[in-house]
Amino acid sequence: MDNAKIIDLIKREVVPAVGCTEPAAVALCTAYAVEALGTRPESIIVKLSPNMLKNGMGVGIPGTGMSGLPIAVALGALVGKSSYGLEVLKDCNPAAVKEGKRFIAEGRISIGLERDSKEILYIEVECSAGSARSRAAIARDHTRLVMLEGPAAKSFDDRESLGAPEHVEDTEELTLKRVYDFATTVPLEDVAFIDEARRLNEAAAEEALKGNYGHELGKTLSRPLGKGIFGDTIFSHILSATSNACDARMAGAMIPVMSNSGSGNQGIAATLPVVVFARENHNTDEELTRALVLSHLTAIYIKQSLGRLSALCGCVVASTGSSCGLTYLMGGSYSQVAASVKNMIANLTGMVCDGAKPSCALKVSSGVSTAVLSAMLAIQNHSVTDVEGLIEDDVDKCIHNLTRVGSEGMRETDRLVLDIMSNKH
Repeated sequence: MDNAKIIDLIKREVVPAVGCTEPAAVALCTAYAVEALGTRPESIIVKLSPNMLKNGMGVGIPGTGMSGLPIAVALGALVGKSSYGLEVLKDCNPAAVKEGKRFIAEGRISIGLERDSKEILYIEVECSAGSARSRAAIARDHTRLVMLEGPAAKSFDDRESLGAPEHVEDTEELTLKRVYDFATTVPLEDVAFIDEARRLNEAAAEEALKGNYGHELGKTLSRPLGKGIFGDTIFSHILSATSNACDARMAGAMIPVMSNSGSGNQGIAATLPVVVFARENHNTDEELTRALVLSHLTAIYIKQSLGRLSALCGCVVASTGSSCGLTYLMGGSYSQVAASVKNMIANLTGMVCDGAKPSCALKVSSGVSTAVLSAMLAIQNHSVTDVEGLIEDDVDKCIHNLTRVGSEGMRETDRLVLDIMSNKH
């Protein structure tokens, strides 16, 4: 896989997003359908794959003070612009929220499961006004429009193309060694764009300190109670910064973060541990940039064979990337970076995703704390061995063991989790 292709892959997978990417994608699909209708809809029917429904049920929607998919759909219809991509709701304002609440109260929105699609990520929105109808569908990727029809749109339907495997060429051509070689040798100017992840995600962590978001894990860690237990250390600063950004994002703060592989939390977990450590370890700007590339590209590589959404928590993937970045910043070689990956897989495999929500900050903190521990062991040449559990001598086989557990082994877990979530109260 040549450098140009890898750079294109990173640019495709590391993009800004406002709010949780699943509700944002639903709002984006709604905006497409409304634009295709050409007028304000009287009713909206939304059908979602189970994983999309799971990830949108309990997360805060930016600028609304509300959680869940109905307000995301309403605002996607009222103020959403498809040209904004995953920042589709950035024009949200109090008047729109008030109108959106009225839209919901009038029973104009219906949200249900789409059981016919084989895609893990699938959204279909149908809008109507009088006799006019429009439809839009997004599948596989959070911004991949695969169907559009309506009086104000040029209709197309590309859903048959979804039968092909996802990113087969990328999955086959990347290895951890290729990821490491690229990150450590690519001309710096070719990857300077990754520094925007640092700017956005640090700003999100700082913004969180101005409010009381979610369960306030990040603030708790930085208060006297947290410092009394964890100390005023690099470790505690990594946990606090990462948790802060997640707290704000999951509670619906109107701030953009740099996502990874369709997830803002994955982008946060792949970025902030590396940024905080580099600053306090006095690494150079070049070392930080290369560490960010290594972290984000490792997460992308793992995610390619896991899939966009699964029963395996995405923080496992992103934190594995950050552990690689941390190992590199500690002066680690490729073999030590590979050891950090093995240590991560030996520890975190099996962490369940039960949807996007404020408590994701707890899972993210578990992931990044393990990333630090794994890097510390790796830099001292301690690695979980191939006689232990899922670990093999070949690190790429370890990665695929992880993704097989997440994509194949945990399918029934995924169904059970959704059933429990859907039948509470």
